[in-house]
Amino acid sequence: MPGITREEVAHLARLARLELKPEELDHFAGQLDDIIGAVARVSEVADQDVPPTSHPLPLTNVMRKDEVRPSLTPEQALSGAPAQKQQRFKVPQILGED
Repeated sequence: MPGITREEVAHLARLARLELKPEELDHFAGQLDDIIGAVARVSEVADQDVPPTSHPLPLTNVMRKDEVRPSLTPEQALSGAPAQKQQRFKVPQILGED
């Protein structure tokens, strides 16, 4: 007998606006019970001296320094553009806006 009942699965399905067949209720009840069991096993392994973490390795800010460097001029950037207007790429209208 699974820890998650068919009625609980049916209730969750209604909340999620899912229509499940009777055989799917049994199938998902077993699967959800397995998932909850796996999570419970992980909780058993975690001990008081193990702090919760979001990543297994310590991370520091990995961004580079923000430094001004030479870049393309507007003319160079737009040199391969099929169309341009007022030093910008000109693209087809997509949202019906002016």
